[in-house]
Amino acid sequence: FGSSCCRLKFHPGCGSRVRQGQNPSRLLVQTHPMDCPLGTFIGQETSLIEVLNARVPASLELQDGSVFHGFSFGLEKSTTGEVVFNTGMVGYPESLTDPSYAGQILVITFPLVGNYGVPAEGRDPLGLLSSFESDQIHVKAVVVSDHSWEGSHYTSRTSLNRWLHQHGIPGIYGVDTRAVTKLIRNHGALLGKLLVQSDATNSALQFEDPNLTNLVASVSRREKETFSPPDGEVDDHTYMTSIGQDVVASGAPEKHWHILAVDCGIKNNIIRYLVYRLRLKVTVVPWDYDFTQDEFDGLFISNGPGDPQMCFKTVDHVRTVMQQRPRLPIFGICLGNQILALAAGASTYKMKFGNRGMNQPCIDMRTTRCYITSQNHGFAVDSKSLPPGWMPLMVNANDGSNEGIIHHQRPWFSVQFHPEACAGPTDTSFLFSQFVRNISEPMYTGVTTIPCSMPPIYHKVLVLGSGGLTIGQAGEFDYSGSQAIKALRESGITSIVINPNVATVQTSWGLADRVYFLPVTPDFVEQIIKRERPDGIMVTFGGQTALNCAVELEERGVFQENGVQVLGTPIKAIITTEDRELFAKAVETCGYKVAESACCSSVNEAVAAAAKIGYPVLVRAAFALGGLGSGFCANPEELRSLVQVSLAHSSQVIVDKSLKGWKELEYEVVRDANDNCITVCNME
Repeated sequence: FGSSCCRLKFHPGCGSRVRQGQNPSRLLVQTHPMDCPLGTFIGQETSLIEVLNARVPASLELQDGSVFHGFSFGLEKSTTGEVVFNTGMVGYPESLTDPSYAGQILVITFPLVGNYGVPAEGRDPLGLLSSFESDQIHVKAVVVSDHSWEGSHYTSRTSLNRWLHQHGIPGIYGVDTRAVTKLIRNHGALLGKLLVQSDATNSALQFEDPNLTNLVASVSRREKETFSPPDGEVDDHTYMTSIGQDVVASGAPEKHWHILAVDCGIKNNIIRYLVYRLRLKVTVVPWDYDFTQDEFDGLFISNGPGDPQMCFKTVDHVRTVMQQRPRLPIFGICLGNQILALAAGASTYKMKFGNRGMNQPCIDMRTTRCYITSQNHGFAVDSKSLPPGWMPLMVNANDGSNEGIIHHQRPWFSVQFHPEACAGPTDTSFLFSQFVRNISEPMYTGVTTIPCSMPPIYHKVLVLGSGGLTIGQAGEFDYSGSQAIKALRESGITSIVINPNVATVQTSWGLADRVYFLPVTPDFVEQIIKRERPDGIMVTFGGQTALNCAVELEERGVFQENGVQVLGTPIKAIITTEDRELFAKAVETCGYKVAESACCSSVNEAVAAAAKIGYPVLVRAAFALGGLGSGFCANPEELRSLVQVSLAHSSQVIVDKSLKGWKELEYEVVRDANDNCITVCNME
């Protein structure tokens, strides 16, 4: 009954043992967790139907009348709240304990949740729970497609089901979470009720909008609390998520500056980041604490749940500090972005369904750099309402909503996302460094300018096509090339395609402006360039054949002679990646190493190289399609035979050290001129 539940002889979701009983139609349950439906039948013979009937039915009812049926897990009780969704694949212990989810029924879109269990509730030297964002679960309920009754991870100490039950949180599984998410996406955030059949209070339960209450007051600490950096070195991996950039070295001073952090629902990792990574003394105060007369070096406004308009006391206190101490650095995160905007005189609004997930793209308006961020909010700042002196700092690349604000002259700024979450994983750590520098250098004003450059206008572009394709060969170049041609057409640029294969998408009637059914060779391409006089050429959509052709044309000086600009990947970069020795040197400059290899142009050179590297070796033809003339060789005889074949396809072969037995992770990354990177795909 579910991908992580019962099987005839083994129940992988919880590590149980179930065998066939004396009656072939019955099952004998030998061992099983008690919180799983099978656990009620330990030592008994039962049928799969009886096991299925042991589940407690539950349903998710939405305000628009939609009903989704499933089964209860966690605590068997009914509840109500605002239904929202999170697109993260992992991180459910952190999400469920995030105070920003207070009052909400969380739909987790990943199909299987709980497969790595829940870690122990141990505390770090600051007294904070080391693996969670707060001391309790803040969601009203959890909605999943399926969940694992037992976790499999070295840090796991309990299951998701038992953890929810211990904290009094209900859940429902067996729900089509994709359908729920699409409904919310189209309709907007909806109020919902999770109804458990065994709960007698179902009939009296009414829809309740949590945003009509002051959620911040319910999650904020009641007393002021101070955290100081420990003496000596700190193991960042113990207290922080993985991060490579040393923020401390890029801006933190020797003395421990004193930060006052307003707790609107502050996450544990934010406190750890400020104290451990930035070495700051942090005093955390309740949301309604009057800090206008306190002494501190910088003001931090935390994340939190609900409508920022409910935090009127915090807004008033921030506004007073801005008026009394205009040189005091202020930094806000998530709800802190909205509070700072309200204090400045701007307005906020409720979003259709909010941004909640780990891969929200945000564009820095000062540099046009795009960053991958972690977010959890249902309200946003209206950028059009910002008063004079303020400007948008970040903008969401998906929906265009505000992701941060900054003052032109004052050291005040905030972001809507969570830079401490390390979604990038180091994308936005510079924001903390900027905050510390605002404190340590009072006269510092960060000024960023975008170099003025007018991109050249192209009228006609030549596209080197994918060439001949046979059965078994990948057609990704034909697909990507056809997309490039469509993009050229949308931009009003004339496209010329050279491709010898009539049976490709690139050569479809009406797609390109002109098609030459000729081989992609240097001589033919040069003739077409002289005839068509294009001002640009695309060489990366024709596979290895087009790359080889482009390299030779560059060496001949054809592009420079005819005024043709290579668009996309420069020829120099192509040569560097194709030449094994140049590639190895380039990788070494980044501090990494590649497998030992050698480039050879004859059989004898290959034999000598293999003897030096050691068998087995991997032989590949250079400047050729992947797999062409390649293979593993365990001895000189196999090597001589394969190299002769490889040299028939290429003038050079590459002899690599065999890495059989190692796991290979491959990422294909695209980068633009602004250093924005996108991982197109990854493989193991």
